[in-house]
Amino acid sequence: MDISLILAIVAAAGVLIAVALIVRSDRTRADAAAQTTAQMNQFADIANRLSHAQTELGARVDERLDSLAKRLGDGLTQQTETTGKTLKELHERLAVIDSAQKEITDLSKEVVGLQDILSNKQARGAFGEYRLIDIIEDALPPSAYAFQVQLSNGRRADCVLNLPKPHGPIAIDSKFPLESYRALHAATDEAARTAAARAFSADVRKHVKDIAERYIVPGETAEQALMFLPSEAVYAELHANFPDVITECHRRRVYTVSPNTLWALLGTIRAVLKDARLQESAQLIQNQVRLLHTDVERLDQRTEKLQSQFATVTKTIGDIRTSAGKIARHSEKIEEIQLGGTQGPDAVDGPLDQSMAEIHELPLRRDGSD
Repeated sequence: MDISLILAIVAAAGVLIAVALIVRSDRTRADAAAQTTAQMNQFADIANRLSHAQTELGARVDERLDSLAKRLGDGLTQQTETTGKTLKELHERLAVIDSAQKEITDLSKEVVGLQDILSNKQARGAFGEYRLIDIIEDALPPSAYAFQVQLSNGRRADCVLNLPKPHGPIAIDSKFPLESYRALHAATDEAARTAAARAFSADVRKHVKDIAERYIVPGETAEQALMFLPSEAVYAELHANFPDVITECHRRRVYTVSPNTLWALLGTIRAVLKDARLQESAQLIQNQVRLLHTDVERLDQRTEKLQSQFATVTKTIGDIRTSAGKIARHSEKIEEIQLGGTQGPDAVDGPLDQSMAEIHELPLRRDGSD
């Protein structure tokens, strides 16, 4: 084969190959352009969607931010109101605390004054009397008690309760053995406590003895008397740790009372006074009923007598009516005689005289029945 032909064939083949490559390249470019256009359209669609989503997201974010701002504003307003209310209550409580602190200060001053009063025997005695007066005036009517009553033996009782018979008046004396009681509680060892207990017992026994001798007067007061202890602590100490002193009180018929026990005793006395008044009222009613029964019996007797007199008068009236009827009949007969002229005077005299005699006899019957 000729080399030139071969070369021509090779050249032709090369040209064909080049043309094919060019054609293929054009097709590739066209496909790439079409693919690029599709991708651009897809990208544009995605961009539009992203823009729309971004717009919606912005609106939602703005809405959420507005809601959050409103909630934060409302919360801050409510928190401000709550804080103001709390501060107001705090100021009120601080004012109450200041007032209470002032009252505590005043009370401390009063306690100091009370200690000064209790340290003086005369002032302490006046304190016990005033405490006794307050309790009795609150519990009983004025007619049931009297203060500073002088008895026939010359002694003056702090108070006398006017109980009805057979009890009689009960005298009350206010005593307050404070020094020995304080010494008893201030004792630090057994020896000091024993000595203080002995002194406390002796003081109370002396008070009991004085009350029994001064305020129990036979025939004038009751057979008992009361010793008023204005301190519940002293009363409790006495009953808890000194039974022999209580036995001595009972033996001498002098009974210790504290403010609380005195209240209970006065309640019982008030019931006794009420029962006594009821008995007096019942007795008065019985007396009045008895008098009423007597008056009723007297009224019955007088009614019976009046009924008897009415019966006599009724009988007398009946007799008068009978005689009047007879007279009327005789009068009719007289008129007939006068009109007719047939009967003689002898026929009229008999019945007429008899009727007149009956009329004269009527007063005699009435006088005899009276």
